[in-house]
Amino acid sequence: MQLNACLALAVTVIATACAVKSPYQQVLQHSRIRGRQQGPNVCAMQQIPGTDKKYFTNCKQWYHRKVCGKSTVISYECCPGYEKVHGERGCPSALPLTNLFNTLGMVGATTTKMYSDRAELRPEIEGPGSFTMFAPSNNAWSALPTEILDALVSNVNIELLNALHYHMVNRRLTSEDLKHGMAIPSMYQDFEVHIHHYPNGIVTVNCARLVKTDQHATNGVVHVVDRVITAITNTVHQTIETDDNLETLRTAVAAAGLTTLLESNGHFTVFAPTNEAFEKIPPETLNRILGDPVALKDMLNYHILNSIQCSEAIVAGTPMETLQGTVLEVGCDGSQLTLNGKAIISDKDHLGTNGVIHYIDELLIPDSAKTLLELGQDSTLTSAMTLFVDAGLNSYLTGSEPLTLLAPQNDAFKDTSLSVTPAVRKLLRNHVVKEQLTSKHLYHGQELETLEGLKLRVFVYRNSLCIENACIAAHDKKGRYGSLFIVDKVLTPPMGTVMDVLKGDSRFSTLVGAIQKAGLTEMMNRRGAYTVFAPTNEAFSAMPQGELNKLMANPRQLANVLKYHIGEEILVSGGVGSLSRLKPLQGEKLELSMKNSTVYINKVPVIEADMMATNGVVHAVGSVVQPLPAGASHEKR
Repeated sequence: MQLNACLALAVTVIATACAVKSPYQQVLQHSRIRGRQQGPNVCAMQQIPGTDKKYFTNCKQWYHRKVCGKSTVISYECCPGYEKVHGERGCPSALPLTNLFNTLGMVGATTTKMYSDRAELRPEIEGPGSFTMFAPSNNAWSALPTEILDALVSNVNIELLNALHYHMVNRRLTSEDLKHGMAIPSMYQDFEVHIHHYPNGIVTVNCARLVKTDQHATNGVVHVVDRVITAITNTVHQTIETDDNLETLRTAVAAAGLTTLLESNGHFTVFAPTNEAFEKIPPETLNRILGDPVALKDMLNYHILNSIQCSEAIVAGTPMETLQGTVLEVGCDGSQLTLNGKAIISDKDHLGTNGVIHYIDELLIPDSAKTLLELGQDSTLTSAMTLFVDAGLNSYLTGSEPLTLLAPQNDAFKDTSLSVTPAVRKLLRNHVVKEQLTSKHLYHGQELETLEGLKLRVFVYRNSLCIENACIAAHDKKGRYGSLFIVDKVLTPPMGTVMDVLKGDSRFSTLVGAIQKAGLTEMMNRRGAYTVFAPTNEAFSAMPQGELNKLMANPRQLANVLKYHIGEEILVSGGVGSLSRLKPLQGEKLELSMKNSTVYINKVPVIEADMMATNGVVHAVGSVVQPLPAGASHEKR
């Protein structure tokens, strides 16, 4: 219903404001439509309780009623350029057009108006011309550190006047003219102010948000901003070079060869780890990365975006691509910026000529800079990683050999307790493949060689990707030298043919005798790809004795019954969907389904799945499988 309402509103916006182009104007139009029931020229605003922060609203924010994860309240105010008239609904009257100086008072920027008078700027902004003024709000002046404000007001004819001139441009620029990435010469020695106009409708100048826009005057336009801005002269690299809190980062940037990049023309966001952030990393990990130029460059690039993201532009979590190639989620929680959901940004919006720096107190290490052991430091893999280390595989997990680790989730061990015996050590070595892989490049029928020299088969199904009986349960992680595949089961490599598997399990002695009587022994031993639904001894015993005797006495009929239990391809349990079909060697297709982690074949439950063989897989069933009645199911795989 909300989606339909948004679509209907979008149609209204297009129909009523087809000339609207900028994101800000689109959001303003949405707020105007939301406020129209309150009267003409009323805009709906969302305010975070306990703060002075108000936002025009888009459709998503309107329904979620949240900004930076905090609930908002709706208020209604006159849209920019309009005012109330006593006794009338809404805001029917346009603000009177007057000069910039008087307009400052009309829009509530009274402190800027007062300082303009003190600095003798008043004649200039009352007189002829065409100016744009980014006027700090009263709260913006109050938020200035006392020593800075005292320095300004103690020298009004130079420092204060220069500061006010830096907030001015010598031509009229409406919000529609303020394009993303613009750098505009100010009226203070042509030092540039930096404009960013974001897709969510927020507009900033030097990372200060425009909170009231397009307040027209006879000699220009006023935009009220939420902070006092200062002239920008340094690149982001020069800021890193001169800040003692970033000494370790400075050394790392030089070692990784990123100095030229951060000095170049561009639009960067640097999440700059402080010295303290580096100190939190275990020394052996930090020294390894600092000594590896490839890993170091990857790690630092993971802290850099190829766009400028001022803190005021972030109102919800947004995935953003880093220079390293993977994504950081940049979001907010109240007044705090977050990275990947963590409030680790300690200082915001240090703007340079080519970007912005946000200081962070935790180092971000991407997967591409990690060893296999570090990739596996996940709460869902603790059991497997402990076993791999205890089995003496630590040198592989921390070394530089290209490998892929198949790491079972903790849930794979819930019904078993493994101690590291020689057999278990061999099993764990078969979870390590002798090349670095990505799951995207795996294909059906591919063979992967393990440390033990065993060849593991890859099975590709409609909704799953499996290596032997273990299916990939999460996105793989590609580290510096190795890749980590998180799998749902402990891998059980094939140790013989289907016939070997059946002979090695006393539960199938009746089935083994039946296979031999039916003349299928050779087939079950030869190379192939079979899925065998193997009735246990109890399954045969449950048949009427006369029927069983008759079946066993007729090799041809017995062969047909057994072939109905054998599929023509390998299907492990992880490849079974809610409803699948498998063609048997004899008869109509078998119908498989998965319910509550149990596989069913023609409605018969599998009591043990995934006994792997070199030429197939065996699933134990407690009943002889019978064809389903005609019409029992019409769904297809």
